[in-house]
Amino acid sequence: MTNEKKPPKSFQTMAITSAVLSYLVGPVLIGVFSGRWLDGRFETEPLFLIVGLLVGIAAGVYGLVRLLGKYLGDDQ
Repeated sequence: MTNEKKPPKSFQTMAITSAVLSYLVGPVLIGVFSGRWLDGRFETEPLFLIVGLLVGIAAGVYGLVRLLGKYLGDDQ
């Protein structure tokens, strides 16, 4: 038997919550700001903003599914 200490459940819960929030917010913000920058550069006002938003949402959901699959035991 090993005598390793496991972190309390509250710390694990906070870690998972912060990871979920970062996967939901980070890619969306990157997509929106890069889309706005591309719109300003190529003068295609809302086109790249919308594309960046959708790509950011898709990337966030993909990362979130992989993260939760890892914690729920569905790692493939």
